[in-house]
Amino acid sequence: MTQRDVTVVNAGGLHARPATFFIQKANSYKSSIWVVKDERKVNAKSLLGVLSIGIACGMTITLVADGDDEEAALDGLEALITTGLSDRE
Repeated sequence: MTQRDVTVVNAGGLHARPATFFIQKANSYKSSIWVVKDERKVNAKSLLGVLSIGIACGMTITLVADGDDEEAALDGLEALITTGLSDRE
């Protein structure tokens, strides 16, 4: 299991459209992935889960991954978040 703190730079945070890009990227990995904010932990592959914790611009979240591709998953999701969710491969 690996975890990493990441600061959200997208002006809209992880709401609606940016959250969709985020969960699509999370779903491209085999590992189980969670987002932790203020002691709440949600499945990073669930749109409703991600939207339910209200992630705004400037907030720091913790990404947690567990599985064969956990490092790649965290690298990919961190890159997506730190580029303002502009990397929509």
